[in-house]
Amino acid sequence: MKIDEICANTLDFLGQAWWVEVLTTQPRCTYYFGPFGGVESANLAVSGYVEDLESESAQGIKTQVKRCHPARLTIEHDLED
Repeated sequence: MKIDEICANTLDFLGQAWWVEVLTTQPRCTYYFGPFGGVESANLAVSGYVEDLESESAQGIKTQVKRCHPARLTIEHDLED
């Protein structure tokens, strides 16, 4: 495990890690990618996540980098209704 991963995991445990939140309208989902030790590294990763979702035909993609501690990494909103 790299030192960056150890740092990110420690920050995540403390609720201080940075995560990339991705919302899509089709499918209607929220995805969390991370944890990241800093906002800069999270921002650098955004385009890769968007490209992956676009290649899977996701639509209406919106992203946000924020500090959080998600309980679930993928939330399928259509299944919750």
